Amino acid sequence: MTPQIIRKAVFPAAGLGTRFLPATKAMPKEMLCLVDKPLIQYGVEEAVAAGCNEIIIITGRGKSTMEDHFDGSPELEANLAAKNKTALLEIARSVSKLARVTYTRQAEPLGLGHAVLMAKEIVGDEPFAVLLPDDIVDATVPCMKQMVEAFYETQSSILASEVIEGAAISAYGVLDCVPHPKNPRLLDVKNMVEKPKFEDAPSKNAIIGRYILTPRIFEMIETITPGAGGELQLTDAIKALLKYEKVYGFHYEGKRHDAGDKLGFLKATVEFALKRDDLGPPFRDWLKSFPM
Repeated sequence: MTPQIIRKAVFPAAGLGTRFLPATKAMPKEMLCLVDKPLIQYGVEEAVAAGCNEIIIITGRGKSTMEDHFDGSPELEANLAAKNKTALLEIARSVSKLARVTYTRQAEPLGLGHAVLMAKEIVGDEPFAVLLPDDIVDATVPCMKQMVEAFYETQSSILASEVIEGAAISAYGVLDCVPHPKNPRLLDVKNMVEKPKFEDAPSKNAIIGRYILTPRIFEMIETITPGAGGELQLTDAIKALLKYEKVYGFHYEGKRHDAGDKLGFLKATVEFALKRDDLGPPFRDWLKSFPM
């Protein structure tokens, strides 16, 4: 059998972003910027670096600025060209050249599983990546590229996983798993528990917002029943998938920032700014002088 490759990446981005109100009343949460780049662009660049040449964004009402962002901007480009601002012109043009971007709507926010299901007709019968824009992974080798390389070894669904210590594990889906006998970064998944109590967590291995899924996941989403809040949970669909296929957890190398949380977003902003050659030195000096 010819090994399958990952060409398509799905970005669920139809949520209401209520944790960032009032900023997200009229602007998608995915368009909030870490320094000068929207959250979703970090994810798209990561997917492209992993070899994905088609980006599928699941949108909803009020999300049209994402489409504008990844489209060309003739007026802006003409203005920059006329003023000979070549560096800024290249930045503006590069965004629309990142990849082919397709959009499909999720009419109602019926859960992550339902959002992924909206991509079924575009994805077709091939494995695909899913990236949640809230999770920003700062890594030398992009997180999804690491996962794609692992997929070429396993040809199975892979879930990015992070070790979470203490009671914070209750905020995550958690893997019931054992180490892979040959690859120390892989976990052989036996089951999953969504947001368990600390004492009931089967491990410290939490699922974070990066997935590679086989197309059978769509069938599983269509057969599961709604969970909490009447939503179709992706975790429930992956649990159903385990009855038919192998699923692996994956310990990636890098640092994850939860940019869907206000404090996590602020921490990520500071860390990304400090790493910039143009901003890092003066920003660091300012932080040192800031009265505590």
